[in-house]
Amino acid sequence: MKGNIDETRPIFQQIKETIEDAIIDGTIGEGKQIPSTNEFASFYQINPATAAKGVNFLVEEGVLFKKRGLGMFVAEGARKKLLEKRKREFFEKHIEPLLEEAKRLGLSRRELIDMIERNGGN
Repeated sequence: MKGNIDETRPIFQQIKETIEDAIIDGTIGEGKQIPSTNEFASFYQINPATAAKGVNFLVEEGVLFKKRGLGMFVAEGARKKLLEKRKREFFEKHIEPLLEEAKRLGLSRRELIDMIERNGGN
C-alpha cells in the first residue's frame, strides 16, 4: 500500500485508486482478499468510514465483492474491467487533448507519430 496521502484529493478516492493499482499490477489477484477497512484506517490514520467509502465504490463497480463474515475480495474479471476503464480514462484525459492540440498546430498524423517515437513511444 502507498503510505502517503495527497491532501489535495479526497482520501476515499486515493484508497480506491490504491486498491485498483494493486489489482492492475497483480499485487492482489482475482479471488484474493483485500485489507479490511480497519486496516486501511489504521495504516493511513483515517476514519474507517472514509476507507469504507473507497471500498464501497469498487463494490458498486463490480470490482470487489463481500463474503459475509470474511471480508472483501477481488471479483473475477476485475483486472480486465479496471484496465479497460483506465485506458478509456487515459484516452479522454490525454489522447483527445493531444489530438486537438496537434490539429490546432497543423501536425500531420506522421509528424505526431514521429514525435511519439522520438520520445520512446512504442
